[in-house]
Amino acid sequence: MSLQELIVNAVKELKNSVVTIVTTRIAYDFLLEPVPVRGVGSGFIVNKEGHIITNYHVIAGGEILKVITPEGEMTEPRILGGDPRFDVAVLDLPGSGYKPVNIGDSDNLKVGQIVVAVGYPLGLIGEPSVTIGVISALNRTIRAPNVTLENVIQTDAAINPGNSGGPLATIDGKVIGVNTAIIPFAQGIGFAIPINTAIRIYKDIIEYGKVILPWLGVYVASVTKPLAHFYALPIEKGALVVKLVPYSPAFKSGLKPGDIIVRIDRDEVKTAEDLSSIIRKHRIGDVVEIEFWRGRTSYKVKIELEPPPTIF
Repeated sequence: MSLQELIVNAVKELKNSVVTIVTTRIAYDFLLEPVPVRGVGSGFIVNKEGHIITNYHVIAGGEILKVITPEGEMTEPRILGGDPRFDVAVLDLPGSGYKPVNIGDSDNLKVGQIVVAVGYPLGLIGEPSVTIGVISALNRTIRAPNVTLENVIQTDAAINPGNSGGPLATIDGKVIGVNTAIIPFAQGIGFAIPINTAIRIYKDIIEYGKVILPWLGVYVASVTKPLAHFYALPIEKGALVVKLVPYSPAFKSGLKPGDIIVRIDRDEVKTAEDLSSIIRKHRIGDVVEIEFWRGRTSYKVKIELEPPPTIF
């Protein structure tokens, strides 16, 4: 099968699961008269019961929320939850029998891989629009007003206003990201939240009603060359444990101040920020293997991640 045929088939599958999201909020003009302001975005269906994943910023501030289904019907969804820290929200359509997308694995992507972005740019009526590109970079950190998104996918597929919340997929039609146009001034650069992150947030919202980040219970500092030289540390990169919270998962595992964490499962820890970012990719109850240095000896320990204490 040719590349063109693969892309056509992928779009054919995806378009039956992509929706338009229309929001309306009330603003006021210079005469203090109320003026309705409309916003548009996209989303995609993830199960037959009509659960939709989209961007948090697509629905934020909307006082009236409507969804146009792939069949062209307008309906009013229920907001199940969302988290602005990840720019992900979950909606619920009335009824059932919807066609969900095929979920891929964003942990096994490669730079240069061809991807397809699907959505409804500018709220255009009809079938969704399609843009094609490649994965330009992985694990990007982007900073937008009031939010910092970590470990996002960078692509050169056009992500226009209205495309936010739509799927980024491989050429075999598997969704590997949630497109976000949260940085409107980006030129020729698009970003997508990894689908593994979005699904983890979706599961938290369905199970807990909100996103609960797992907790390790350590205060760490980044190991640098000057720091390693000054304190005669055995390595020059990692997360130096400065303090542990009593009875936290890290405390119970036997970690001690002075230990240097260098790896969590397959992910290398080079800085304190790496440690936080990697832990945030996991869910409550996950068991992670932490590799660390104590003195000049390397050790490994398994830790079950727990929710943070209510009062801390």
